[in-house]
Amino acid sequence: MLIVALAVAVAAGLAWRRANGRMRAVAAPDGAAAAAGRPGEPAAGPGPMITGAELGLPLGERATLVQFSTAFCAPCRATRRILAEVAGMTDGVAHVEIDAESHLDLVRRLDIRRTPTVLVVGPDGRIAKRASGQPRKADVIAALGDVC
Repeated sequence: MLIVALAVAVAAGLAWRRANGRMRAVAAPDGAAAAAGRPGEPAAGPGPMITGAELGLPLGERATLVQFSTAFCAPCRATRRILAEVAGMTDGVAHVEIDAESHLDLVRRLDIRRTPTVLVVGPDGRIAKRASGQPRKADVIAALGDVC
């Protein structure tokens, strides 16, 4: 029995580690995906949206990297550096950091469950990609390539 519990714990840990920080496409609301005949897959129509007014800053011309953080989150500091570096080297890309504790309405609406969470937002405000956990720089750059 102990071996089974250990195997389950190791499998769960490996699955969590693999998914941590990975950029994923954002699915359209359940009704739109179901109407498209592909539950759980991104639909052709617009998915979740966010505005510059909600962020407190205008959206980037090509894309915006939105980071949800909290004060005592160590991975948030490393994520901030990665996103600022990527935004600095890419024309038309903005980086906005949101304090999750101060914007609970936005956290609930966008289903932010942990920090850091990174959203890649197109110039129209459509959220195209998201990552929970610290993303790798290469994954952020690739996600921008899909949006821009």
